[in-house]
Amino acid sequence: MVKNMFVGNLPFSATEDSLSQLFAQYGQVQTVSIIKDKFTGQSRGFGFVEMVTVEEAQKAIAALNGYTYEGRAIVVKEALPKPTYTNGRTGGGDRRGGSGGRGGYGASRGPRSY
Repeated sequence: MVKNMFVGNLPFSATEDSLSQLFAQYGQVQTVSIIKDKFTGQSRGFGFVEMVTVEEAQKAIAALNGYTYEGRAIVVKEALPKPTYTNGRTGGGDRRGGSGGRGGYGASRGPRSY
């Protein structure tokens, strides 16, 4: 079983390699991903680390939550699963389009009758 952890308050200079080396002190790291802004490519200041065993992940959480990493106190905790909505999608938001109920011409309103 793989244990997935959320790592927050990362410095923008952090790399996936340096984060992997930090967590490798507590066990075998399976994957590391730092989330980046899709337009600028800059780090958004958080990421995810997966370790091979639950025990190794718990050791890493206990040791690294609040740890000062490159000048910032990082947050390390168990990652929550993505929520699943009733339509089976994992994304949020209203898919109807339009501008809502303030007089816009939303796609969900249908044709106008004059």
